[in-house]
Amino acid sequence: MIESCSFGTLVVDGKTYTSDLIIYPDGRVEDQWWRKNGHRLSAGDIGKLVRAEPEVIVAGTGVSGRMRPAPNLEKKLSEKGIRFLTAPNSEAMKTYNELLFVKKVGACFHLTC
Repeated sequence: MIESCSFGTLVVDGKTYTSDLIIYPDGRVEDQWWRKNGHRLSAGDIGKLVRAEPEVIVAGTGVSGRMRPAPNLEKKLSEKGIRFLTAPNSEAMKTYNELLFVKKVGACFHLTC
């Protein structure tokens, strides 16, 4: 469960993270996550998350929502049967928490911008 978020931090299950991260459907958290193109999220950036076979991926696009998915990303994920939701971090956090116990959900969060 994501307990809180603010600029540069996300608290997941009592642990504070200060770098971009991926949350896998089994609850593992991978911090120090980087994207190839800064504020652009591509399929390659979340390849390991996709291989974990979530039903839903929630992308936290930053405090102000500056990280953007590549134009074809939602379509690629849909073809794999994965629903893709994006929102600024505070909204993405709420969405992730709502889905956590009803879907096999994974997430990725950009913690700044």
